[in-house]
Amino acid sequence: MDKDKNILIIDDEPGICTSLTLALEDRYNVKACTGAIEGLNTIKNEYFNVCLLDLRIKEYNGLDILKEIKTIDKNIIVIIMTAYGTIDTSVEAIKNGAYTYLTKPLIIRDLYLTIEQAIEYQKLNEKVEYLSKELENKYVYNGIIGRSASMKNVFKMIEKLKDVDTNVIIMGESGTGKELVARAIHYSGRRKKERFEEVNCAAIPESLLEEELFGHKKGTFTGALEDRQGKFEYANNGTIFLDEVGDMPLMLQAKLLRVLQEKEFSPLGSNEKKKLNIRVIAATNKDLKSMVENGEFRQDLYFRLNVVEINLPPLREKKQDLPLLFKHFIDKFNDEFGKEIKGLSKEAEKKLLDYDYPGNTRELSNIFESAFVLSNSNIIEAEDLPVEVRVYKQPLKNKDAIILEDLVGNNLKEIEKRVISATLSLNGGHRLKTAEMLGISERGLRYKINEYKISM
Repeated sequence: MDKDKNILIIDDEPGICTSLTLALEDRYNVKACTGAIEGLNTIKNEYFNVCLLDLRIKEYNGLDILKEIKTIDKNIIVIIMTAYGTIDTSVEAIKNGAYTYLTKPLIIRDLYLTIEQAIEYQKLNEKVEYLSKELENKYVYNGIIGRSASMKNVFKMIEKLKDVDTNVIIMGESGTGKELVARAIHYSGRRKKERFEEVNCAAIPESLLEEELFGHKKGTFTGALEDRQGKFEYANNGTIFLDEVGDMPLMLQAKLLRVLQEKEFSPLGSNEKKKLNIRVIAATNKDLKSMVENGEFRQDLYFRLNVVEINLPPLREKKQDLPLLFKHFIDKFNDEFGKEIKGLSKEAEKKLLDYDYPGNTRELSNIFESAFVLSNSNIIEAEDLPVEVRVYKQPLKNKDAIILEDLVGNNLKEIEKRVISATLSLNGGHRLKTAEMLGISERGLRYKINEYKISM
């Protein structure tokens, strides 16, 4: 008995609807419709585990109805009912999302078995989907994706910092997600209902940056026709994010230091002191310690900003996160482009895993966006990737690197041995790829490996 399971029958023959309802109602909650539109509207308004769908419903083609059903509820299990003469069409229906087909006249014993199998299949799919979402949620923190040890440390730091007002500086290469981390600290903490304002210190001309930060009074300069709030005042009680703070001019660094120390500021052209209750998060891709040593960044400001430092690793150092990011961008661009790309071919995935991403996650996003534009199927192929990804070769590790000066003076056999060994290492021990790269047969390579006693 599965009276908590709901079955819908859609068949234009009232006699079949009646006989199937009588056969199933002791085991399931059953509803029957003799019209296609009536059936679709019923699915829109009620939940069903299984739909028994006839392939011919008066003037309607069952394949078209199947597509509509799956659009309304992708998880409903559809079992096609068909006459012997339409089995080819039934196979086509399975390709379009039907679970299976049964030929008329139906054998009730087979129908029971098929429905039970379908419900078990549905349960399994729901469990897999649930676990997939759980796994995804486990590795997503406030929009930041990662399961590598380095990213787990970042998540822990955000948790520790979100509800305190300690100044934080986020260090990392361009494209590593510094703004995402700053937003996560703000929106997961006690200031989340207040404003978060970003100022890119590298993108605003030096002559305008002070006004952007602190605002001005009417009449301060030509064109100042009214008072203007700066970002500090606008974000008061919230968070201000000073991105690329290493590009801030020295003169303005001095004023920023005073503001941080005194927790008050004056707009340009005003002597009025305005109190601040604001959290400051800064970020840079520059080496501020070296800049301090070279007199390019104030040491006192550096220590004021850098109470706690968060270091974001580049993508090439956390490749464990790549599969999660691949899935994220496939889902993202499927929504944006209205496509149904399922994933990556093995060759495309390998090239993406091998690539080093000098532009980090921002570059990875651009790569997927480009691939979505170029792809003509539901799988991203290697040829859909940018040329720099397709032709990229991983650099040799230091122990495998061959310097010309090291080869001079060695006999040819020693040179050949070292080149073969380094090429094997470059290709992860893959003999066919190594042979192709060296321009010899695989058999010839095998002979050389044995001759030179090259360990794999």
